[in-house]
Amino acid sequence: MQAKDIMIRNVYKVKEQDKVRSVIEKFIDHRISGLPVVNDRNEIVGYISDGDIMRYIGKKNDRVIDFLYFSTVISDPVELEEKVRHILELNVMDIAKTKVITASWDEDIGRIATILGQKKIKKLPIERDGVLVGIISRGDVIRHVFRTIS
Repeated sequence: MQAKDIMIRNVYKVKEQDKVRSVIEKFIDHRISGLPVVNDRNEIVGYISDGDIMRYIGKKNDRVIDFLYFSTVISDPVELEEKVRHILELNVMDIAKTKVITASWDEDIGRIATILGQKKIKKLPIERDGVLVGIISRGDVIRHVFRTIS
């Protein structure tokens, strides 16, 4: 069995010039947590996940200061609401990962499982001749592999 046999062909994606707002809308509308980012030729140029967004809006500058008898936390002065408003207008490529792990459309499913497991990723974009043609999640592999056994 190969990637092309189990991949989802109708891939939700965003263009490299899109704003993060469109990513959030797709996450909410389609109940997904990650999207490939493509250029005008449908080549994968990045990947953005809910984790990338959480890292951006999370507090980065909290520091713990230890005194003789107590500790205190000095908080990041930027409020969550301000970060959320700011991130919505950013270009998707400002926070997307640009080193994307992908697999070929004719890759063996055993190899796909290995990549997903060893790289600790949830979804794997599938390419053919450098172009996005599908996506496979850990759940897709589990459903298809164990369905054939039972």
